[in-house]
Amino acid sequence: MRLLGFEWRVAVRFLREGRFQTLLIMVGVAAGVAVIAYISALVSGLQGNTLSKTLGAQPHVTIHAPDEVVTPALQVPAGQASISDTQARAQRLRSVANWQALVPLLEAQPGVAVVSPAAAGAGLALRGEATQAIALTGVELDRYDRIVGLRGKVVAGTARLDPGECIVGTQLAADLGLRPGDKLTVQTGTTSDALRVTALVDLGAKELNRRTVIVPLRAAQNLLGLPGGVTNVDLGLADVWSAQRLADRLKAQLPYKVESWQETNSQLVTALNAQSISTGLIRGVVAIVVVLGIASVLVVSVVQKRREIGILRAMGATRGQVLRLFLLQGAIVAAVGSVAGLLLARAMIFLFMLFVHGSDGQPLFPISLDWRTAAEVGVLALACGVLAALAPARRAAAMDPAQAIRL
Repeated sequence: MRLLGFEWRVAVRFLREGRFQTLLIMVGVAAGVAVIAYISALVSGLQGNTLSKTLGAQPHVTIHAPDEVVTPALQVPAGQASISDTQARAQRLRSVANWQALVPLLEAQPGVAVVSPAAAGAGLALRGEATQAIALTGVELDRYDRIVGLRGKVVAGTARLDPGECIVGTQLAADLGLRPGDKLTVQTGTTSDALRVTALVDLGAKELNRRTVIVPLRAAQNLLGLPGGVTNVDLGLADVWSAQRLADRLKAQLPYKVESWQETNSQLVTALNAQSISTGLIRGVVAIVVVLGIASVLVVSVVQKRREIGILRAMGATRGQVLRLFLLQGAIVAAVGSVAGLLLARAMIFLFMLFVHGSDGQPLFPISLDWRTAAEVGVLALACGVLAALAPARRAAAMDPAQAIRL
């Protein structure tokens, strides 16, 4: 501050003399910063909520046994007639080969937080005269819970998977009239078993809640005719956006079918990317408006202060000092406007959380302005302020003192 004492005092004085113009441009900067910060927080909260709901019931990367294919017909020499009709082979339920040895290898992969083997297939749930088609999943509860947070989705009972027990979705429980402690019969193409319900879970989607039955891994292996086998190995990652890179790496290393959540939900990824691009465009347009607003005010200030600038130069002020005092004006306007804009953005977020509710009376999704986003927006506004002041500052520094005083 001491090194820029002269420039600082003159810059503040110039801003105070044109206080109405200064106030208007500060309000404009604050509005721009508020829009950027609010939109960034809103889109971030929306994407986070969408991802949490989408990935709350599925793993980040899934490994299956490779699809069975039909050996192609033998190619006959050219000129010879042949009749060939190759039909695609129906995919039967198969186990991932050597999955016990695969689990520790996957756990050693960078970024993998948890590995959960599972046996999944179709079946029927029966209770009395009621019958429902179900998606049967056998898991090791502790591992599976670390991927989908199953215990956090329990709405009744206690999540537990001892032998002879199961966890069912809320809609399936309503369809079959089940409560924790009741029994139902699970039937597959090979066998059936009577299981006691320990908990009801809400997985965030009605269709999932209507079809889901989760049982111990060994029970699913018996029901699905896969003694000691699993149909898939699920991976939970520390960074969900690294799933595709890991899946590509595993495809090159392992003889299995590997899918990431991005491949399974390609339309969702496209929508999220479109949101991010739209947010970037909005931020860019608002930043340009802020730059033009600050630049226009400082250009007017240079014209109005020609005589004062000439006197300063005649009294010994260097071109560098004149340049710096106008750059300081841009920085001051941007700094004050960004602080006010961030406060305004927090107020907008508070009003959103207070008044925008879903059908259950709760906020649609949580949003907040974290310090990283606030710092990013503040630095962007400051850079815009200095950039906007550059042209007027260079024009002021280039003025001839004698001509400026005469004018």
